Amino acid sequence: MSDGSGGKTSDGSGGTASDHGATGWLRGWRPAVSMAARNLRRNRVRTVLAVLGVCIGVLAVAALGIFGNVLALGADDAIGDIGTQVVVSPNADAGVESLSTADVAAIRRAVGDPAVGDPAVVPLYSDNAVVEGASSQTFATVYGVEEPGLAFEAAEGRLPDRHRQGAIVGAGVAEDLGVGAGDTVGIAGTQVRVVAVLAESQTFSPVAPDDAVFLPESAFAADGYAQALVVAESGETARAAADAIREEVNAREERVDLFELAAIVDEINGFFDLLSTFLLGLGAISLVVAGVSILNVMLMSTVERRQEIGVMRAVGVTRRDVLRVLLAEAGLIGAAGAAAGTVLTVLLVAGLVAATPAVDAALVLDPTNGYYLLLALGFGVGVGLVSGAYPAWKAANERPVEALRS
Repeated sequence: MSDGSGGKTSDGSGGTASDHGATGWLRGWRPAVSMAARNLRRNRVRTVLAVLGVCIGVLAVAALGIFGNVLALGADDAIGDIGTQVVVSPNADAGVESLSTADVAAIRRAVGDPAVGDPAVVPLYSDNAVVEGASSQTFATVYGVEEPGLAFEAAEGRLPDRHRQGAIVGAGVAEDLGVGAGDTVGIAGTQVRVVAVLAESQTFSPVAPDDAVFLPESAFAADGYAQALVVAESGETARAAADAIREEVNAREERVDLFELAAIVDEINGFFDLLSTFLLGLGAISLVVAGVSILNVMLMSTVERRQEIGVMRAVGVTRRDVLRVLLAEAGLIGAAGAAAGTVLTVLLVAGLVAATPAVDAALVLDPTNGYYLLLALGFGVGVGLVSGAYPAWKAANERPVEALRS
């Protein structure tokens, strides 16, 4: 729209209407931010206290969020891959005392072919016996297994592809008896050579390989298997295998019970999710208090500067400009507090890692912890803007004449 001054726009500039996009919007905020910073410096003590409130709130949210996440990551790392196993047992309530060869075949059909990445099925005979070493003895569970390499790893010796002879000793039993690969142990009066010692188990399982000895299936005269261990590559695959077993084997009657270790992992993860939410809630309370502090500061500031704002409005400053200045003040308080709180959080976490060797630095440096820093940073700035919105609106909409009379 021309004002008769040689094609200039109504705001006195030589640009066209297309100039009033993002560039024009930024031009409107630059002087507002500059004036807001100057206004905040006029009352440094009040400003510093408001910034400190936001800083503490951001520090609480970020630090508690990171601590909760580190606890969850540590627990997940400690429990290992227990969620990748499913233990299938005969359902005693239905009168099933052991797993038959047909049951094992049905379980294998349900889970698929291990050759293409499907879970492996390892059926086990089971008994108890006294195991004797050269100078000591211990009571252990004795399992019969044909393919131990599908479920276990060796620390000494080599696990045979097909277990035909010798004994495979768990890490705990080997330590108690002081035996290793190549030694001899006595099991139920029979001397058996140790072909391998298993690596210490990192998982929780009813099979408990650390306190067990594994013999060939031919050493057992039982009519059926005591258990079948389903070993998958991931927790999701294990869950799918458990569902498939229920549909295939228990289609007509409840022949088997399933112990899903993934369910334990889900319970643990649920607990730590709840803990993280609780800690974030505690930190958020601090930010709410900081927001009330900013609200108080901005209300006091607008009351004290009521005449000043009235003069600004009387000389032609628009409501929008007044609103911008006051929102910029609140935003600067929130941004300064959020930045300081984020920096303090990083320093605090780094200090705790340095002072606590038990904390794994890799868990603290996990990228997911950055989410809590960004969340706290954005929350701090948002609290400042929200808290300053009402005082800014109130001041911008006050009539200039009434402001000048006060």
